[in-house]
Amino acid sequence: MHHPSPDGPRLLRFATAAIDVHHHTSLPDQQPASRAELDALHSHCVSLFRLVDTHTAATRPHTPAEADQLHAARIRLWQTCDALHTAYHRALHPDGRQPTREACALRLPEGAPDVVICQRHTTASARMRRISTPAELRGTPTASSRT
Repeated sequence: MHHPSPDGPRLLRFATAAIDVHHHTSLPDQQPASRAELDALHSHCVSLFRLVDTHTAATRPHTPAEADQLHAARIRLWQTCDALHTAYHRALHPDGRQPTREACALRLPEGAPDVVICQRHTTASARMRRISTPAELRGTPTASSRT
């Protein structure tokens, strides 16, 4: 049986502290989120989604009720990832151009480096389709017996 690393909680605390430091020292006052910031937030949330996904799968055989709550959390994390991905495609380009309404509706990548967020999001979306029902993805998560 695999046992979690004792460093896991400590590393998560460091990651949380780094986000707090960034929030309090690096964000400009009253400026919209840049594409770079939204991409970084999306990357962070996808990583957190993957961590909760792993914990959900490992917890389900031992404590299904706890795993149901973790499943609900990973759905909400994926919904956050989805919203960040959408925000990214609606954010101003680095040169100040507004994205077109058509580009926003199609959510098409505009080439490198924009394609990276889309690739990351597609991978997370594929995982969500395998582990969740369409109703869960659209609304509030409910208890599930899926992994």
